[in-house]
Parts: sequence; C-alpha cells; structure tokens
Amino acid sequence: MNREDFPLLKEEIIYFDNSATSLKPKCVIDKMADYYTNYPANAHRGDYDLSYKVDQEYEETRELVKKFINAKYLEEIVFTSGTTESLNMIVNGFFEPLLEAGDEVLLTTSEHASNILPWFRLANKKGIKLNYIPLDNNYYVTIDNLKKVITPQTKVISIAGITNVIGDIRPVKEICKLAHENNVFVVLDGAQMVPHCKVDVKDLDVDFLAFSAHKMCGPTGVGVLYGKKELLEHLEPTLLGGGMNESFDNPSEIYLKELPTRLEAGTRNISGVIGFGEAIKYLEKIGMDNIHKREHDLRKYLIDKLLLLKHIDIINIESDSGIVTFNVSNIFSQDVAYYLNKYNICVRAGNHCAKILKSSVGVNNTVRVSIYFYNTYEEIDNLVELLSDYDKIVKEMI
Repeated sequence: MNREDFPLLKEEIIYFDNSATSLKPKCVIDKMADYYTNYPANAHRGDYDLSYKVDQEYEETRELVKKFINAKYLEEIVFTSGTTESLNMIVNGFFEPLLEAGDEVLLTTSEHASNILPWFRLANKKGIKLNYIPLDNNYYVTIDNLKKVITPQTKVISIAGITNVIGDIRPVKEICKLAHENNVFVVLDGAQMVPHCKVDVKDLDVDFLAFSAHKMCGPTGVGVLYGKKELLEHLEPTLLGGGMNESFDNPSEIYLKELPTRLEAGTRNISGVIGFGEAIKYLEKIGMDNIHKREHDLRKYLIDKLLLLKHIDIINIESDSGIVTFNVSNIFSQDVAYYLNKYNICVRAGNHCAKILKSSVGVNNTVRVSIYFYNTYEEIDNLVELLSDYDKIVKEMI
C-alpha cells in the first residue's frame, strides 16, 4: 500500500519499527528540500516576500493540524519538538503551579518514559501522589478498574491513547467522561494513537493531547501540544525568548504575545513544521480509517502465524493496534533483533522506554514488531519464516 512513495522501500529492507519512527514519503522530503532551497527564511520575523511565504506555509500546517484532530480553535495548536517536550510543557507549565502536596495523578505501568518521568519529578518536587490504574489480564485499562482507584484527591489522569508495548487502544472517550464527572483533568499521550487512527479531540473531550510528526510520516524534531484554549491560557511558558514576547523593559514589565505564539519561543523547526503539513496531507489522502484497517488486517495475519510457533511467547495477543510484542524461548530479545538484522529486517528489542511495565508483565525485555500501512503480507511471511526455525536462531547466536 503506497510503497512506491517511500525511497527506502526500494532497497532490500523490511522495516517493522514504526512505533519508534515511521518512514518518510518522497513528497515530505521534497517539501522540506524546497524550503531549504527556495525560501529558507525565518518565520514571523521578516518584512519581505521570502519570510511572508514561510509564514504562510508554517501557519498552513497549523490549520492542517487543527482540522486533522478537529480542534475548535487555531490557538489550541502549539508546535513543539515532539511528544516529549509537549508532555513536559503540560506538566511543568500547567500542572506544577496548579497541583498541591497530596493531590493525586493517575498513570499506568505501561506508560512511556515521557509520560512517567515528568510526573516523577513533580512528585519529588511538590509532594503530589502518583497512583496506577490496575491493568486487566490482557494488560488493558478498563473503566471498571479506573473507577476502583479514582478518589476525591485525584486531579489528573495522564495516559497514552495507545501504548507502545502492549498496543492496547484505551477507551479514551469514556475515561474523559468519567474524569470530568469527577472534576479531573485528562492528559493524553497520542504518540502511538494519532498516526494510526482518527482522533477527534472535541468528541473525546480530552483536555490536553501530545503527539509527534516523525511517527506519522513526518520529520523528526516536530510535535504538537493541543490543549483546550481556556486551559492553555493558564499554561506558563517553560521557554522564554524571541518571538513569544510583546515587549520587556525590566523584570516587572514583561508582556507576552497571545496563544499560540507565546508558547513557541525561539526559532522553531521551520522545515520540519512545513514537512509535517505535507505528511498530514499525505495521510489524509490515504484515509485514517484505511490505515487503521490495513494495520489491523496485517497484525491478525502475523498473530495467526506466530501462534503456530510453540517457541514464541506473544505478550499482547488481543491488541487491536499494529504492535506485536513477543519473546523467543530462552533467547535474549536483542539477540533476536540482531539475528533478524542479518536478513535486513528491522525490529525493536528491549524495554521500549516502558521501564516499569515489567512489574505488570513479568518480563524486562521483548521483541517488538510495529506495523504501518506500507508493510505487506510478504514481509510478514519473511519474518515468520526466519522465526520458525528455532535451531537456526540459536546457531546464529553462537
């Protein structure tokens, strides 16, 4: 599906590490090269034609993002360097001034480091309490389990829409409804969700959303912080500098610009933002529903084949995303990845930045295959064939 658009796929490479980062289609590469070649000026700085063109392209991407996630206001779209920066801005700029000692934040043990470590630091700094929503037997989040742990002290639920190891699709809309009935904010890590299925922030009623361009056919170093406008108005900038201020004469007279500019200090990754706009156009042309169905079908095909291999232990059999995590009996996960690399198959091995998940799953490291729409059934056949011969894997590890 659309494989001809990706230069790397012309090589003898099978790429199954899409949760880490996706491949980039030629249209995105060309769009960024066009900026650097033909109008490489700064954004929102110059009073000349080249700079004006940059402004147009940069702000067009903001419009595209707004439409892509169905935000209500353009001011709700803030460009960052990625999901990590977005989540740190939310925690440090909005919740640090708001939360007090004893207030509770609910997480899960399957969260990525970017949605754990900022809260850990805030807990050490302000004495807030962190608790975890219990996972069910499939390592999923359920509304019933959330109800068991939400308390009058709960102020925030901060979770991924789709996790990067288990790959479970969380019931975000139902979580937001329950949270808001209890006056609780919801922060959504959308890094693995926005690239793979349709996300409507108004329908979900989520308070904050963070996601990255590089996981959805865009460039690295670009991300989005979405927040409801009335909440972003109270988010204190965590970065001060050029572009975001109106004027400053002394420490007591600092005047900042309106949203979203006041949250975008300094020179942004302009080529990245412009390339991101092209990536959004590309994905919309394919259709997010088509992408999700393609991944679902490929994943089912892979699971059905892996289940026939007795030496393969699948961690997340039932998940509906394109993520499959497993181990080969008595073989270290990174040795499996090294073995597959000999045959030009790219997978991820390790703990996948979800370092406390081991307390729920019981294993420290896994092999992860993460599928995107440009993967094929033939690629899966090649992977399964290599995994099917246990003796060959062992022999090549020696």
